[in-house]
Amino acid sequence: MRRLLFIFPCFCLHVKAANPAPEIISPQVKASVEKAVAWLLKQQQPAGHFSDQKTNQAPRRGDVPSHTAAMTALSIMGLASVGHLPGNPTPEGKAAERALKFIVDHVEPDENGYLGRSDRSRMYGHGIITLMLTEMLGMSADEATDKKVRTMTEKAIKLILRAQQVPKSEANRGGWRYEPSSSDSDISVSVWQLMSLRAAKNSGIDVPKEAIDNGIAYIKRSYRAERDSNGLLKQQEAAFSYEPYGGRQTFSTTSAGLLSLQVAGQYNTAEVIGSSNWLLKFPPEVNEPWFFYGCYYYAQGMYQRGGDHAATARQKTEQMLVGAQSAEGAWYPRNGNEKSAGPVYATSLALLSLSVYHHFLPIYQK
Repeated sequence: MRRLLFIFPCFCLHVKAANPAPEIISPQVKASVEKAVAWLLKQQQPAGHFSDQKTNQAPRRGDVPSHTAAMTALSIMGLASVGHLPGNPTPEGKAAERALKFIVDHVEPDENGYLGRSDRSRMYGHGIITLMLTEMLGMSADEATDKKVRTMTEKAIKLILRAQQVPKSEANRGGWRYEPSSSDSDISVSVWQLMSLRAAKNSGIDVPKEAIDNGIAYIKRSYRAERDSNGLLKQQEAAFSYEPYGGRQTFSTTSAGLLSLQVAGQYNTAEVIGSSNWLLKFPPEVNEPWFFYGCYYYAQGMYQRGGDHAATARQKTEQMLVGAQSAEGAWYPRNGNEKSAGPVYATSLALLSLSVYHHFLPIYQK
């Protein structure tokens, strides 16, 4: 992930979320989630968005504070992932509904459907907001809001498809980067777009199979295993790098690659098997750069993998996050650019990391 821009560097038919019985959750994790939700709700501003900075002034449509829309979308997903859905007649559900209305009423797409310009979160924010909107289709208690959500989602998906078609080199083809017109790609931007496309397809929005296939191919080119003369992998475990054929290989990029491929239906490919094995061998630690970003992908991706991978990642994730939570219920990033992102960002990602056994968001269901 380069610069804060936006710091980040997600099967079934998409219906109104069912509430399958969650697996057994420890009292410590349950208490941690409840404290986090209570803290997050205190960060909601009068206009409906979530922010570390208190304000009584509603943002103007189309010109919201930097990264506010993306942060709010992330907060909505965090709340929804533990069962607090827009439309629920609870304080938490009403908070999620207000936040969703903030997005549709204040975030003004450009003429091409681009959502990342309004709050300057660029394609990072566009992917996050689009994924959230796609997951919230049909969940609002307000029919007018639902219609706005669908309209924004359909235009945002078309923008992702157009951005993928920008002429690029063979290495970068199929991926995305900071702006819709970017001629290069990186894994941290691309995974949000790929997950948005798959979520949209699951919900009945027209997404060409070729677009998802090209996104999958791009992610796979970032997998850094040696191959023999026949193209077969020579290693049982390897990591994903930040860019194809080069760049940093970290737990966060590896976890992002792992989850995005599985969301796209690639459950048993060599890249999924090898990256999940690599993460067993090199598990994350709370002081690593991009810890919260990576932990979210790690928890969800290893859960999708199942078996020992899921059990090990669950124990590791819960141990790290429960131990790192502040007394008031928030999490605070510790390192580098992620530290600048603030506690709303970290707390939302922590909720998504602890929510793997709740199954409320369709994109994360097996």
